Amino acid sequence: MAPRKGDSDSVVPRSSAAELAAFKQAAQALAQRQGATGAGRLVFALDATMSRQPTWDLACELQAEMFEVADEMDGLEIQLLYFRGLGECRASKWTGRSGELARLMQKIDCRGGRTQIEKVLKHARAEAGRGRVNALIYIGDAMEENVDQLCVLAGELGLRKLPCFMFHEGGDPAAEAAFREIARLSGGAYARFNAAAAAELKALLGAVARYASGGRVALEHQGGEAARLLLRQLPPDRGDKRGNA
Repeated sequence: MAPRKGDSDSVVPRSSAAELAAFKQAAQALAQRQGATGAGRLVFALDATMSRQPTWDLACELQAEMFEVADEMDGLEIQLLYFRGLGECRASKWTGRSGELARLMQKIDCRGGRTQIEKVLKHARAEAGRGRVNALIYIGDAMEENVDQLCVLAGELGLRKLPCFMFHEGGDPAAEAAFREIARLSGGAYARFNAAAAAELKALLGAVARYASGGRVALEHQGGEAARLLLRQLPPDRGDKRGNA
């Protein structure tokens, strides 16, 4: 993989207020896609290629709050998906146990290779065909594939009501353009991921996970600025029993 552009936090801009607002506005769609049970399922996908090694620990910290939500929210399940090396792309079982997810993360190390975002999107599509999936969250720094094919898949996920929340580490313009379009076509959102914004985005991820599981009530119980930012923009809960079919 080519070296990542914009390694230094000083040259990687934080997500703009508009980008974070778009992320928060798109997250409201998750609650509207919940059934009466309030259960939620999230695919959490990671680029584990070598260019991400310098900030891999930071990425692990960022996801920790979302994993903890799996313990707190009844019915929330997370599936960990990652790619690295020469064609390796693996997915865990669905689980609501943060300890199990943490153990899985500890076993992953970064290895050189090209991006495999197409496999990630196809996997999410396949999972949605087997049962409802409420969101895909992806963290990566590059895109080395056919962007048109990725957009076709993103559009299919949008038709299945499966939004992609794309977190972009670094400043690669090709990756940014692709991630933005994947988010748009799927009905999700784009935001930068870097050390300067890590705490804010970590809290936002936790809020989105709670929202995916329990809607407004879960956010009201959570409290905190991330929850308040979401609640200010959310409509009253409306049950929508449509699945990913």
